[in-house]
Amino acid sequence: MKSEAVKVGPDRAPHRSLFFATGICRESLERPLIGIASSFSDLVPGHIEMRNLERFIERGIEAAGGTPFVFGVPAICDGIAMGHEGMRFSLPSRDVIADGIEAVAQGHALDGIVFLTNCDKITPGMLMAAARLNIPAIFVTAGPMLAGHYQKRRLSFVRDTFEAAGRYHKGEITLEELHELEMEACPGAGSCQGLYTANTMACLTETMGMSLPFCGTAPAVLAEKKRIAYQSGMRIVELVRENITPRKIMTTSALRNAIVMDLALGGSTNTVLHLLALAKELENGAINLNTFDELSRKVPHLVMLRPAGDLFMEDLHFAGGIPAVLNTLGELIEDNPTVSGKSIREIQQSVRFIDREVIRSLDNPHSVEGGIAVLYGSLAPEGSVVKQSAVDPEMRVFKGKAVCFSSEEEAMQAITAGKIQKGSVIVIRYEGPKGGPGMREMLAPTSAIVGMGLSKDVALITDGRFSGGTRGPCIGHISPEAFEGGPIALIKDGDEILIDIPQRKIELLVDETELQKRKESFVPPPPRYTRGLLARYAKLARPTHQGASMA
Repeated sequence: MKSEAVKVGPDRAPHRSLFFATGICRESLERPLIGIASSFSDLVPGHIEMRNLERFIERGIEAAGGTPFVFGVPAICDGIAMGHEGMRFSLPSRDVIADGIEAVAQGHALDGIVFLTNCDKITPGMLMAAARLNIPAIFVTAGPMLAGHYQKRRLSFVRDTFEAAGRYHKGEITLEELHELEMEACPGAGSCQGLYTANTMACLTETMGMSLPFCGTAPAVLAEKKRIAYQSGMRIVELVRENITPRKIMTTSALRNAIVMDLALGGSTNTVLHLLALAKELENGAINLNTFDELSRKVPHLVMLRPAGDLFMEDLHFAGGIPAVLNTLGELIEDNPTVSGKSIREIQQSVRFIDREVIRSLDNPHSVEGGIAVLYGSLAPEGSVVKQSAVDPEMRVFKGKAVCFSSEEEAMQAITAGKIQKGSVIVIRYEGPKGGPGMREMLAPTSAIVGMGLSKDVALITDGRFSGGTRGPCIGHISPEAFEGGPIALIKDGDEILIDIPQRKIELLVDETELQKRKESFVPPPPRYTRGLLARYAKLARPTHQGASMA
């Protein structure tokens, strides 16, 4: 066992003494030492039930003959961080999480880890840590929130708070109604109810084989989630004894399966960043931005959850969960081992029920292409990303005149003040990995556009990124970013921009000679930060088409 480095032999008497100071006995020290990397927080709704799950994981570890040790991992709620300076810290926290777990696991020579996670950057940060450490690991995602309820209709976080704020600014609802919605939209523990980034990543973690079946969709408040936590605690001890490590599971096939699942579900565009960053940690050069577009042309969109549709994560769970989607995808999914001990094929074959009102069949998809499209062109030579499953068919080809802003705040002020004309392409730049820094999500302005009734009349492009809750013609991850002199930095108000999702094109319709003149006179703005995490991230972050990590 790896832990023998800190517990075996006369020279390790000091180390054993410190372990005994924690209250464990000598027999416990002879067992595999299992870390529980827990992102519990009173601040994050998706994490507030983790104290209970920690106990069930501990019970499972003890029952299987291991010794559990809980240690903490930071967590940021993207919804609370949204729309202000705090969002700059969200994406960089992914690297902080990976680094912190690596330090604790290596410093204490742990034999295995249970990753107890939820929400947007915590799950991908933990996956990066698992890939880097490559000691036996299993994931427990804490589960989605149940739907809210108000006057006989179901509510979800994004549509009934961020978009409702836009409706208030438009005068469609009163301030009192807005306050009633904000009270009821999030009824309790769990990650936000739709197929936003947190739940997408939970589903992809299960698809890759790093969590037990149904873990990705089981709601946070169900007893089923506790049973999964207990079983995961037992299974990690078996994984240690069998020496089944993450790199044996997170293969090229596993990553491709995750992309296929993302496309079939119509998941968040943030998964592009996270899976590319994970591939980097795995030293897997076979997965790149083009992989998403290659598969998107083959994989149909089968499930229409919020924000694109009206269904919730609980609907997907009770329709058969990820195993049912795997079964439906058939040979589009490649066989691969999983932490459960079953192969993907065995999980596919074990499915006994699929609700076809929620999970459509391959011959009756919502669309023949997957949920994400990658666009290239003169405006994004290194690529850009759009959640095409959440774009109205009328807006899949759009030509408009640019209205440029150098920050999210400037754009938000103009949108809510009613200053955006129909036929505009809103350009938000200097929000990329280096320029932001931190590549903030643009949920506030995109939701305001929907709430103001402009989702069929304007588009939004940015070198920043979007929340998984975004819908409408919103193109993000534009690379190269403005801070590094990418074409998005050269746009002027009134320039025509063409967005053609079916042809995978995004073009700045300006004469090349004129663009060259603008490029020669371009001067990047000074860095926003000169010290601390954001200064370090701005210096080290890779471009978006490489995952925007500091690795």
